[in-house]
Amino acid sequence: MSDVLASHRAFYDAVETGDLELMESLWADAPSTTCVHPGAEPLIGTDAVLRSWVLLMANVDYIQFFLTDVAVSVLPGTPRGPEGTGEGDVAVVTCTENILSGEGTESADSFSGGKAVCTSVLVRAGADEPWRFWSRHASPVLEAVDVVEEDEAP
Repeated sequence: MSDVLASHRAFYDAVETGDLELMESLWADAPSTTCVHPGAEPLIGTDAVLRSWVLLMANVDYIQFFLTDVAVSVLPGTPRGPEGTGEGDVAVVTCTENILSGEGTESADSFSGGKAVCTSVLVRAGADEPWRFWSRHASPVLEAVDVVEEDEAP
């Protein structure tokens, strides 16, 4: 499981440092890979997914992820391929992304934050192969705000 988590963490390292080569190395090269960014339509295919990360990394000066609630499930020997032939491994990683960013702030010295829940599916062709992202879906978590009704106000 530590190798799954290492690939998962490398993904966030790539985003935080803007390392496109690392990002490219972490995704399976297949027409059916998918990525759903918070509030966006699904992107399908490795080229489309990587283009989206290039744009994001080029337009964010500072971003840092603090991951919590990380859970991993590994399903060994799962059939894979277009005809279901061959065997590979599949891992599902869920986590909460606590995001700190400099985007959307008026001052260079201030930061904004957000939270997303993310599910990533990683695959590998065999025990000696690296884990690669097959699918990733992140959804924003909205913070609850207490609203005082007018007739409840003191």
